[in-house]
Amino acid sequence: MSKGIKTIIYPVSDFDKAKTLFSALAGRAPDYDQPYYAGWNIEGQDLGLDPNGHKQGMTGPVGYWEVDDIKASLQALLEAGAETVQEVRDVGGGKLIATVKDADGNVVGLSQTPA
Repeated sequence: MSKGIKTIIYPVSDFDKAKTLFSALAGRAPDYDQPYYAGWNIEGQDLGLDPNGHKQGMTGPVGYWEVDDIKASLQALLEAGAETVQEVRDVGGGKLIATVKDADGNVVGLSQTPA
């Protein structure tokens, strides 16, 4: 079951410049700021910057759908014709993500937050 898009991640090549720009947009410094990720929670919507995103094949922003069971959701998308871009992986604290692409090459992210 999907809870909708809860997170949008932008791949960035100049991490410091991107943090400055998005901080200006958000009106504040990131809520989470580490060398591998910076993020803001804006009224329940998570927005993140990934300085390694391009190296991982990201070509633009990716919306991550929050799901209850990432493996079942991934399997359902594959059966519906999606192609795996990134298998399920833990990005810290038990949070799982995966990405697929549709027939047009659009990337769709899945995210499962630990209970």
